[in-house]
Amino acid sequence: MKSWIDVFTDPNTQWILMGCMLLGLSSGVIGSFAYLRKQSLMGDALAHSALPGVCIAFMLTGSKSIFGFLIGAAIAGVLATLGIGLLTRYSRIKQDSALAAILSVFFGFGIMLLTEIQHSGSGNQSGLDKFLFGQAATMILSDVYTMMIISVLLIGSCILLFKEFKLISFDPGFARGLGFPVPLMDQLIMLLIVVVVVVGIQAVGVVLMAALLITPAVSARYWTEKLGVMVCLAGLFGAVSGFLGTLISTQGTYLPTGPLCVLCATVLFGISIVFAPRRGLLSKLFVRLSVKRSVLGESPIRQRKGETA
Repeated sequence: MKSWIDVFTDPNTQWILMGCMLLGLSSGVIGSFAYLRKQSLMGDALAHSALPGVCIAFMLTGSKSIFGFLIGAAIAGVLATLGIGLLTRYSRIKQDSALAAILSVFFGFGIMLLTEIQHSGSGNQSGLDKFLFGQAATMILSDVYTMMIISVLLIGSCILLFKEFKLISFDPGFARGLGFPVPLMDQLIMLLIVVVVVVGIQAVGVVLMAALLITPAVSARYWTEKLGVMVCLAGLFGAVSGFLGTLISTQGTYLPTGPLCVLCATVLFGISIVFAPRRGLLSKLFVRLSVKRSVLGESPIRQRKGETA
Protein backbone atom coordinates (compact mmCIF):
# COMPACT_ATOMS: atom_id res chain seq x y z
CA MET A 1 0.00 0.00 0.00
CA LYS A 2 1.37 3.38 -1.02
CA SER A 3 1.21 6.45 1.16
CA TRP A 4 -0.62 9.50 -0.13
CA ILE A 5 2.68 11.33 -0.59
CA ASP A 6 4.05 8.51 -2.76
CA VAL A 7 0.83 8.46 -4.77
CA PHE A 8 1.03 12.11 -5.76
CA THR A 9 4.80 12.17 -6.31
CA ASP A 10 5.11 8.99 -8.41
CA PRO A 11 5.30 10.05 -12.09
CA ASN A 12 3.60 6.89 -13.35
CA THR A 13 0.70 7.36 -10.94
CA GLN A 14 0.40 11.01 -11.96
CA TRP A 15 0.08 10.01 -15.63
CA ILE A 16 -2.58 7.42 -14.86
CA LEU A 17 -4.42 9.87 -12.61
CA MET A 18 -4.46 12.59 -15.24
CA GLY A 19 -5.42 10.17 -18.02
CA CYS A 20 -8.37 8.71 -16.10
CA MET A 21 -9.60 12.16 -15.10
CA LEU A 22 -9.48 13.37 -18.70
CA LEU A 23 -11.24 10.21 -19.84
CA GLY A 24 -13.99 10.68 -17.24
CA LEU A 25 -14.39 14.34 -18.16
CA SER A 26 -14.76 13.64 -21.87
CA SER A 27 -17.03 10.65 -21.30
CA GLY A 28 -19.38 12.63 -19.07
CA VAL A 29 -19.69 15.52 -21.53
CA ILE A 30 -20.30 13.39 -24.63
CA GLY A 31 -22.40 10.87 -22.74
CA SER A 32 -24.88 13.59 -21.78
CA PHE A 33 -26.01 13.98 -25.38
CA ALA A 34 -26.10 10.21 -25.93
CA TYR A 35 -28.29 9.83 -22.84
CA LEU A 36 -30.68 12.65 -23.80
CA ARG A 37 -31.04 11.24 -27.32
CA LYS A 38 -31.96 7.84 -25.82
CA GLN A 39 -28.84 6.23 -27.23
CA SER A 40 -27.36 4.94 -23.99
CA LEU A 41 -26.52 1.57 -25.55
CA MET A 42 -24.68 3.23 -28.43
CA GLY A 43 -21.53 3.51 -26.33
CA ASP A 44 -21.76 -0.16 -25.41
CA ALA A 45 -22.20 -1.17 -29.05
CA LEU A 46 -19.31 0.99 -30.24
CA ALA A 47 -17.02 -0.20 -27.43
CA HIS A 48 -17.61 -3.85 -28.27
CA SER A 49 -17.31 -3.10 -31.98
CA ALA A 50 -13.84 -1.63 -31.45
CA LEU A 51 -12.34 -5.01 -30.46
CA PRO A 52 -11.98 -6.44 -34.02
CA GLY A 53 -10.34 -3.18 -35.11
CA VAL A 54 -7.72 -3.58 -32.38
CA CYS A 55 -7.09 -7.20 -33.36
CA ILE A 56 -6.80 -6.45 -37.08
CA ALA A 57 -4.42 -3.55 -36.36
CA PHE A 58 -2.17 -5.93 -34.40
CA MET A 59 -2.31 -8.57 -37.14
CA LEU A 60 -1.31 -6.02 -39.79
CA THR A 61 1.44 -4.24 -37.86
CA GLY A 62 2.67 -7.08 -35.62
CA SER A 63 3.36 -4.62 -32.80
CA LYS A 64 1.55 -3.29 -29.77
CA SER A 65 1.41 0.26 -31.06
CA ILE A 66 -1.25 2.17 -29.15
CA PHE A 67 -1.60 4.61 -32.04
CA GLY A 68 -2.21 1.71 -34.42
CA PHE A 69 -4.74 0.20 -32.03
CA LEU A 70 -6.58 3.51 -31.85
CA ILE A 71 -6.73 3.79 -35.64
CA GLY A 72 -8.06 0.24 -36.00
CA ALA A 73 -10.62 0.74 -33.24
CA ALA A 74 -11.73 4.05 -34.75
CA ILE A 75 -12.26 2.47 -38.18
CA ALA A 76 -14.24 -0.39 -36.65
CA GLY A 77 -16.33 2.06 -34.62
CA VAL A 78 -17.13 4.14 -37.70
CA LEU A 79 -18.13 1.01 -39.64
CA ALA A 80 -20.38 -0.06 -36.75
CA THR A 81 -21.98 3.39 -36.68
CA LEU A 82 -22.65 3.28 -40.41
CA GLY A 83 -24.06 -0.24 -40.09
CA ILE A 84 -26.45 0.80 -37.34
CA GLY A 85 -27.55 3.82 -39.35
CA LEU A 86 -28.14 1.80 -42.52
CA LEU A 87 -30.11 -0.90 -40.71
CA THR A 88 -32.27 1.70 -38.99
CA ARG A 89 -32.83 3.84 -42.07
CA TYR A 90 -33.36 1.30 -44.84
CA SER A 91 -35.12 -1.54 -43.03
CA ARG A 92 -37.89 -2.07 -40.54
CA ILE A 93 -35.41 -2.93 -37.80
CA LYS A 94 -35.59 -0.52 -34.87
CA GLN A 95 -32.52 1.07 -33.39
CA ASP A 96 -32.29 -1.13 -30.29
CA SER A 97 -32.41 -4.26 -32.47
CA ALA A 98 -29.80 -2.79 -34.83
CA LEU A 99 -27.54 -2.00 -31.85
CA ALA A 100 -27.85 -5.56 -30.56
CA ALA A 101 -27.14 -7.06 -33.98
CA ILE A 102 -24.07 -4.93 -34.70
CA LEU A 103 -22.72 -5.39 -31.15
CA SER A 104 -23.04 -9.17 -31.34
CA VAL A 105 -21.54 -9.52 -34.81
CA PHE A 106 -18.56 -7.23 -34.23
CA PHE A 107 -17.78 -8.51 -30.73
CA GLY A 108 -18.06 -12.14 -31.84
CA PHE A 109 -15.72 -11.43 -34.74
CA GLY A 110 -13.32 -9.69 -32.34
CA ILE A 111 -13.30 -12.63 -29.92
CA MET A 112 -12.59 -14.97 -32.83
CA LEU A 113 -9.62 -12.85 -33.95
CA LEU A 114 -8.41 -12.51 -30.36
CA THR A 115 -8.44 -16.28 -29.89
CA GLU A 116 -6.57 -16.75 -33.17
CA ILE A 117 -3.89 -14.25 -32.14
CA GLN A 118 -3.42 -15.80 -28.71
CA HIS A 119 -2.87 -19.23 -30.25
CA SER A 120 -0.37 -17.90 -32.77
CA GLY A 121 3.36 -17.53 -32.22
CA SER A 122 3.15 -13.93 -31.01
CA GLY A 123 -0.08 -14.34 -29.07
CA ASN A 124 1.60 -14.51 -25.68
CA GLN A 125 3.26 -11.17 -26.27
CA SER A 126 0.23 -9.35 -27.62
CA GLY A 127 -1.62 -8.58 -24.39
CA LEU A 128 -4.76 -7.82 -26.36
CA ASP A 129 -6.91 -9.46 -23.71
CA LYS A 130 -6.22 -6.38 -21.56
CA PHE A 131 -8.47 -4.41 -23.89
CA LEU A 132 -11.47 -6.41 -22.69
CA PHE A 133 -11.31 -5.02 -19.15
CA GLY A 134 -8.69 -2.32 -19.53
CA GLN A 135 -5.26 -1.85 -17.99
CA ALA A 136 -4.67 1.76 -17.02
CA ALA A 137 -1.26 0.89 -15.57
CA THR A 138 0.13 0.56 -19.11
CA MET A 139 -0.49 4.24 -19.87
CA ILE A 140 2.59 6.38 -20.41
CA LEU A 141 3.09 10.13 -20.75
CA SER A 142 2.48 10.11 -24.52
CA ASP A 143 -0.91 8.45 -23.93
CA VAL A 144 -1.83 11.21 -21.49
CA TYR A 145 -0.85 13.84 -24.05
CA THR A 146 -3.04 12.06 -26.61
CA MET A 147 -5.97 12.02 -24.18
CA MET A 148 -5.41 15.68 -23.40
CA ILE A 149 -5.50 16.72 -27.06
CA ILE A 150 -8.56 14.58 -27.77
CA SER A 151 -10.35 15.89 -24.67
CA VAL A 152 -9.77 19.48 -25.74
CA LEU A 153 -11.08 18.72 -29.24
CA LEU A 154 -14.15 16.90 -27.93
CA ILE A 155 -15.10 19.51 -25.35
CA GLY A 156 -14.37 22.30 -27.82
CA SER A 157 -16.68 20.68 -30.38
CA CYS A 158 -19.45 20.43 -27.80
CA ILE A 159 -19.01 24.10 -26.85
CA LEU A 160 -19.06 25.31 -30.46
CA LEU A 161 -22.05 23.14 -31.44
CA PHE A 162 -23.88 23.25 -28.12
CA LYS A 163 -27.01 24.93 -29.50
CA GLU A 164 -27.23 22.51 -32.43
CA PHE A 165 -26.70 19.46 -30.21
CA LYS A 166 -29.28 20.78 -27.76
CA LEU A 167 -31.86 21.30 -30.49
CA ILE A 168 -31.51 17.89 -32.13
CA SER A 169 -31.47 16.21 -28.71
CA PHE A 170 -34.84 17.60 -27.67
CA ASP A 171 -36.66 18.32 -30.95
CA PRO A 172 -35.03 16.92 -34.11
CA GLY A 173 -38.19 17.56 -36.12
CA PHE A 174 -38.08 21.28 -35.35
CA ALA A 175 -34.35 21.34 -36.15
CA ARG A 176 -35.08 19.71 -39.51
CA GLY A 177 -37.76 22.32 -40.18
CA LEU A 178 -35.26 25.11 -39.48
CA GLY A 179 -32.94 23.68 -42.10
CA PHE A 180 -30.34 22.05 -39.85
CA PRO A 181 -28.59 18.97 -41.32
CA VAL A 182 -29.95 16.61 -38.67
CA PRO A 183 -28.49 13.37 -40.19
CA LEU A 184 -25.07 15.01 -40.42
CA MET A 185 -25.29 16.21 -36.81
CA ASP A 186 -26.35 12.71 -35.73
CA GLN A 187 -23.30 11.20 -37.40
CA LEU A 188 -21.09 13.86 -35.80
CA ILE A 189 -22.33 12.96 -32.33
CA MET A 190 -21.76 9.29 -33.17
CA LEU A 191 -18.22 10.12 -34.28
CA LEU A 192 -17.54 11.92 -30.99
CA ILE A 193 -18.81 8.89 -29.08
CA VAL A 194 -16.53 6.66 -31.16
CA VAL A 195 -13.53 8.84 -30.32
CA VAL A 196 -14.28 8.74 -26.58
CA VAL A 197 -14.76 4.98 -26.66
CA VAL A 198 -11.56 4.42 -28.62
CA VAL A 199 -9.55 6.52 -26.19
CA GLY A 200 -11.10 4.85 -23.16
CA ILE A 201 -10.68 1.17 -24.05
CA GLN A 202 -7.05 1.18 -22.91
CA ALA A 203 -7.95 2.32 -19.39
CA VAL A 204 -11.46 0.92 -18.88
CA GLY A 205 -11.82 -1.76 -21.56
CA VAL A 206 -14.49 -2.52 -24.13
CA VAL A 207 -16.78 -4.18 -21.57
CA LEU A 208 -17.06 -1.32 -19.06
CA MET A 209 -16.61 1.73 -21.29
CA ALA A 210 -20.36 2.19 -21.77
CA ALA A 211 -20.83 2.52 -18.00
CA LEU A 212 -18.32 5.37 -17.78
CA LEU A 213 -19.98 7.04 -20.75
CA ILE A 214 -23.56 7.02 -19.41
CA THR A 215 -23.43 6.80 -15.59
CA PRO A 216 -22.05 10.35 -14.97
CA ALA A 217 -24.67 11.78 -17.33
CA VAL A 218 -27.51 9.96 -15.57
CA SER A 219 -26.18 11.12 -12.19
CA ALA A 220 -26.02 14.73 -13.36
CA ARG A 221 -29.60 14.57 -14.65
CA TYR A 222 -30.85 14.15 -11.08
CA TRP A 223 -29.36 17.46 -9.94
CA THR A 224 -30.55 19.96 -12.54
CA GLU A 225 -33.12 20.80 -15.19
CA LYS A 226 -30.73 22.81 -17.40
CA LEU A 227 -28.71 21.12 -20.12
CA GLY A 228 -25.64 23.33 -19.70
CA VAL A 229 -25.43 22.61 -15.98
CA MET A 230 -26.06 18.93 -16.63
CA VAL A 231 -23.19 18.67 -19.11
CA CYS A 232 -20.81 20.43 -16.68
CA LEU A 233 -21.89 18.21 -13.78
CA ALA A 234 -21.55 15.08 -15.90
CA GLY A 235 -17.99 16.04 -16.81
CA LEU A 236 -17.25 16.80 -13.15
CA PHE A 237 -18.70 13.48 -11.97
CA GLY A 238 -16.69 11.63 -14.62
CA ALA A 239 -13.45 13.36 -13.63
CA VAL A 240 -14.09 12.69 -9.93
CA SER A 241 -14.78 9.03 -10.72
CA GLY A 242 -11.48 8.75 -12.58
CA PHE A 243 -9.64 10.51 -9.75
CA LEU A 244 -11.11 8.37 -6.96
CA GLY A 245 -10.80 5.12 -8.91
CA THR A 246 -7.11 5.74 -9.54
CA LEU A 247 -6.43 6.65 -5.91
CA ILE A 248 -8.19 3.55 -4.60
CA SER A 249 -6.35 1.30 -7.07
CA THR A 250 -2.99 2.53 -5.75
CA GLN A 251 -3.83 1.23 -2.27
CA GLY A 252 -3.70 -2.43 -3.33
CA THR A 253 -1.65 -4.71 -5.55
CA TYR A 254 -4.45 -6.33 -7.54
CA LEU A 255 -6.99 -3.51 -7.70
CA PRO A 256 -7.79 -2.67 -11.37
CA THR A 257 -8.11 1.03 -12.09
CA GLY A 258 -10.76 0.93 -14.83
CA PRO A 259 -13.39 -1.11 -12.96
CA LEU A 260 -12.79 0.98 -9.83
CA CYS A 261 -13.48 4.17 -11.82
CA VAL A 262 -16.76 2.63 -12.97
CA LEU A 263 -17.63 1.62 -9.39
CA CYS A 264 -16.90 5.17 -8.15
CA ALA A 265 -19.21 6.52 -10.87
CA THR A 266 -21.86 4.05 -9.67
CA VAL A 267 -21.46 5.28 -6.08
CA LEU A 268 -21.98 8.87 -7.27
CA PHE A 269 -25.06 7.66 -9.12
CA GLY A 270 -26.41 6.12 -5.91
CA ILE A 271 -25.76 9.34 -4.00
CA SER A 272 -27.60 11.28 -6.71
CA ILE A 273 -30.61 8.97 -6.52
CA VAL A 274 -30.91 9.44 -2.77
CA PHE A 275 -29.82 13.03 -2.08
CA ALA A 276 -30.52 15.01 -5.26
CA PRO A 277 -32.98 17.90 -4.81
CA ARG A 278 -36.45 17.51 -6.31
CA ARG A 279 -35.62 14.21 -8.04
CA GLY A 280 -33.92 12.36 -5.17
CA LEU A 281 -35.65 9.80 -3.00
CA LEU A 282 -35.24 11.86 0.19
CA SER A 283 -36.62 14.96 -1.49
CA LYS A 284 -39.66 13.06 -2.75
CA LEU A 285 -40.13 11.53 0.70
CA PHE A 286 -40.08 14.96 2.37
CA VAL A 287 -42.61 16.27 -0.16
CA ARG A 288 -44.94 13.35 0.50
CA LEU A 289 -44.63 13.77 4.26
CA SER A 290 -45.34 17.51 4.06
CA VAL A 291 -48.37 16.91 1.85
CA LYS A 292 -49.58 14.24 4.25
CA ARG A 293 -49.18 16.59 7.23
CA SER A 294 -51.02 19.38 5.45
CA VAL A 295 -53.88 17.04 4.55
CA LEU A 296 -54.13 15.69 8.09
CA GLY A 297 -53.93 19.22 9.49
CA GLU A 298 -56.74 20.48 7.28
CA SER A 299 -59.14 17.59 7.89
CA PRO A 300 -60.31 18.70 11.42
CA ILE A 301 -60.89 22.23 10.12
CA ARG A 302 -63.02 20.89 7.30
CA GLN A 303 -64.96 18.78 9.78
CA ARG A 304 -65.66 21.77 12.02
CA LYS A 305 -66.80 23.78 9.03
CA GLY A 306 -69.17 20.96 8.10
CA GLU A 307 -70.57 20.86 11.64
CA THR A 308 -71.26 24.62 11.81
CA ALA A 309 -72.98 24.51 8.45
